[in-house]
Amino acid sequence: MAARIRALMPLPVVAAAVILGLISADVASQDGKKASPKPVGVQGPVGCLKNPKKTDRLMITKSGVYENYLVDCNWQGGNRVKITADKVTLRNCEIMNATGNGVGVFAKDVLIENCKIHHLLNGSFKDQKDAHGITGGWNNLTIRNCEIYYVSGDAVQFDPDRRTNGKVVIENCIFWSGPLPGDAGTFKKDERPGENAVDTKTMPKGPRCEMLIRNCYFHGWNQPAQIGNVAALNLKENVHVVVENCVFRDNEIAFRLRGPTTRGGAHVDIRNCAVYDTSVGIRMEDKVENVKIDRLGFGAGVTKKYHKVAGSPGQGYENKGEYQAPPIEQLLKIGF
Repeated sequence: MAARIRALMPLPVVAAAVILGLISADVASQDGKKASPKPVGVQGPVGCLKNPKKTDRLMITKSGVYENYLVDCNWQGGNRVKITADKVTLRNCEIMNATGNGVGVFAKDVLIENCKIHHLLNGSFKDQKDAHGITGGWNNLTIRNCEIYYVSGDAVQFDPDRRTNGKVVIENCIFWSGPLPGDAGTFKKDERPGENAVDTKTMPKGPRCEMLIRNCYFHGWNQPAQIGNVAALNLKENVHVVVENCVFRDNEIAFRLRGPTTRGGAHVDIRNCAVYDTSVGIRMEDKVENVKIDRLGFGAGVTKKYHKVAGSPGQGYENKGEYQAPPIEQLLKIGF
């Protein structure tokens, strides 16, 4: 449809449409030709290439590209890959088997792509302790084409220390959880680790931190879990988050949107997403403000589309274009 719209537009109108977000830049560049299908989630292989460099910890203190590392942590703690230099690319790595975080980012202008991060398990199933996939500060970070799973904290959490401000982009990723196939660390087979796929924390004042989540697949953040109200996206505090072209399946809560507290409340735009096999599609809490929903689809197995808690939603709420979602296999294969 977007490509047909492009074919009817003169070039100045195309440019304006891209700026306004009516069509995407990749569609505009097709010059009227049909855009290639783009699956939701990872685009091609993730993890190490042949003959990776092996280590149990990687400390990155200089700018550059760090590629093809297998970081098998032997159940040690701390930030197993720690980035403290600006302008770093971490590519085609696998980080696993730790009681600490997979990647800690404490620098600006960092790209993490084509990485597989898994089995970060701290504490025990009954004694939940955090071990995140990727964490650190809001400092112009992009996470692209990564798979993160089996973490006892969040797949991605920014900023646990609430000291930074900036932007994070998450695109073409799969973040998931589920019952462990076997014993791992102090966890037992069939226990499901984890809190949320994405969790936001910010400084209470200052400009809103920005997060863009697009073309991602979130599944398995469900009960029995280590916490109550486990969610794919737990969006709270002083953030503006845009979520577009994402698929959610087998979650207790797909979107948990949390309103103003002493640390602020989330502003969230949801555009063209789909939810399947989930207890609650959108949970809105504490009069959450400025929630804008444009084309949210619901498929089979959704128990409750919307759950409004404590006076939610607040001012600025919009919801239009709800639709019956197509078979999930279609979206995962060819996208929206």
